[in-house]
Amino acid sequence: MVLMRLSYSRAWVGRCAVALAVIAGAAVLSSATKKTAFTPRDKAYYADPNTISFVRPGLTIKIVSAKIAADGTLSVDYKLTDPKGLGLDRLGVTTPGAVSTSFLIAYIPKGQSQFVSYVTRQRSSADGKITVTQATGDTGGVQTQVADGEYVYSYATKLPKTYDPNATHRVGIYGNRNLTEFDLGTNYDDDVFDFVPAGGKPAPREVIKTASCNKCHDQLAFHGGSRRSLELCIICHQPQTSEATAGKTVDMKVMAHKIHMGSQLPSVIAGGKYGIGSTDWSTVVLPSDPRRCAECHDASTGAAQAGAWYTNPTRAACGACHDDVNFATGDKHVNLPQVDDSQCAQCHIPQGELEFDASIKGAHVVPQESATAPGIVINLLKVDNGGAGKTPTITFTLKDSAGKPIDPATLVTSPNKISFVLVGPTKDYGYTTFTGVTTPGYNSEAAAALSKCGQDGTCTYTFVHPIPADAKGSFAIGVEARRALVLLPGTVKQISTQYGADNKVIYFSVDGSPVVKRRQVVDTAKCNQCHVRLSLHGENRNNAEYCVFCHNPSNTSGTVSGINFAIMVHSIHFGNNLAAAGTTYKIGTADFSGVRYPAFSLTGRPNDTTNCEMCHITGTEAVFPIGLNMVKAPNYLMDPAPATTAACAACHTTKSNMSHMAAQTDPKFGESCDVCHDANGAYSVIKEHAGK
Repeated sequence: MVLMRLSYSRAWVGRCAVALAVIAGAAVLSSATKKTAFTPRDKAYYADPNTISFVRPGLTIKIVSAKIAADGTLSVDYKLTDPKGLGLDRLGVTTPGAVSTSFLIAYIPKGQSQFVSYVTRQRSSADGKITVTQATGDTGGVQTQVADGEYVYSYATKLPKTYDPNATHRVGIYGNRNLTEFDLGTNYDDDVFDFVPAGGKPAPREVIKTASCNKCHDQLAFHGGSRRSLELCIICHQPQTSEATAGKTVDMKVMAHKIHMGSQLPSVIAGGKYGIGSTDWSTVVLPSDPRRCAECHDASTGAAQAGAWYTNPTRAACGACHDDVNFATGDKHVNLPQVDDSQCAQCHIPQGELEFDASIKGAHVVPQESATAPGIVINLLKVDNGGAGKTPTITFTLKDSAGKPIDPATLVTSPNKISFVLVGPTKDYGYTTFTGVTTPGYNSEAAAALSKCGQDGTCTYTFVHPIPADAKGSFAIGVEARRALVLLPGTVKQISTQYGADNKVIYFSVDGSPVVKRRQVVDTAKCNQCHVRLSLHGENRNNAEYCVFCHNPSNTSGTVSGINFAIMVHSIHFGNNLAAAGTTYKIGTADFSGVRYPAFSLTGRPNDTTNCEMCHITGTEAVFPIGLNMVKAPNYLMDPAPATTAACAACHTTKSNMSHMAAQTDPKFGESCDVCHDANGAYSVIKEHAGK
């Protein structure tokens, strides 16, 4: 054990690790056969196995129990382990990496639903004019080790003699393990434990769970990355706590609603701002419609009170989004002052008879998702006469959601429509020339007037423009359709809207060769984790498999930027990161430099785009489109750009980045990116994005 108390210099770690490897009979595993608890997103996945065997990176905090002594002393028994469950020394003496921990304690008072912290502090604004109370962590308590990796922390703060032993209490611990000495970053974790001191089943607050947040945020991580669960956050982010700069509440139901509404807050639209401290949240654009409350208040996560958003309306929660309402005066509240929350649910019942009424669910209906919409469902069945130089005929079904046939003649007048798009070859879209067609790389034709349908809703459409005579390989046909919809007609609530069908795609061979689908790089289902229903261009386009028809290497649509799918999606999501680097991405008049990507890095850095799997099908970010079409990129230093360069340069924008990419591209043989950066390369893009 003497050796284990030496300082962990790199040289010593190397010698010790080798010795341990010999003793254990460990073998270095190749990347192809690697067996590890870590994922390619972790820096530890790529580290030397001997170092990993010694350091055992990772941190798991688990609260075992909590109790309150007769004198009000609270003690919590907790464990610090690595991912395999082996105990860690919090001081970093017998195991590498000191672990820093912080402790919270709160309770839910009788008749209330939110936590109140036993530990608070006072904070004042810089000018001293504002002083606020904030829930905070306990300091000065006593740590006692009771087993390998197991500790008891006795709080310095004593609970008052009047505390309620029948109330639900929550202990929270958050911490970090510093392994930067070993180039393994900092590991984070937190845990909460609910209990009733007098015994019995606790009834904690569970309106939203962390799993809901992580659909978009990847890994929720605030305050430097150490707070990782909503269950922990709500111990402090409750009505008791305000920020000192302007005295604003940071109660979770207020703060989260206002942050996610951001640019759509009535106060912001009117010219104001919403910030917390020095951070301005007024530019936030929620990737989904904020009326989809159930996307966060998601019952499928197991949140016991997920329905509270429609069963228990309050001025604080509702007024956070509707922040132009003055409950005290009744302004914008049908002239009815509301002095407390006791009567909110009398008018705002969970659901009424009609959409867009005063009920909670009715008031939050997204018009294009109205339950009264007949729907439009299209399926592509087959392609005939699909040879090179010929005009193909597509057979399809056109019905509503109930299976009733739709007459295409009803889709002739705008905004109603049905169009088919022909594109190919599937090896790489773009640059194909269709006779009589001016759009780059594809042919789109309005089909409502010329489609012929039977009584069962089976229809055919024959293209006007032929497949190019020199076409080879596989081509694709996709469809988009839209219907107008008038909701609550003849009433003062009448709304005119429109909604689209799901884009469908069918593939066929133009030369008799086997049909080959276009490579799939991203998954629309992953897009919809944040966007819920990604639908653009007037509710027309909602399937990435179809979007790439037009967003191809040869298309710019006259904009100042390339709109090839890889350029466009990378640039939009990198938004404010591009702006920070001194550049912008625009499509027409739309400037995306303010986009704040919601994901966090493993170390808690916001607006992080390094987890490619949030959009990509696993591993496809390391399968490069080398040798495919050059990409028009008017906004790049290199225009046109090789396909892989075009994708990567959307985020890696500097001159030195572009110089490197240009140096690795030969005029005759093309790009050599895969030599270093593919899945097995020394600088694999997956590895280089890990642990950022």
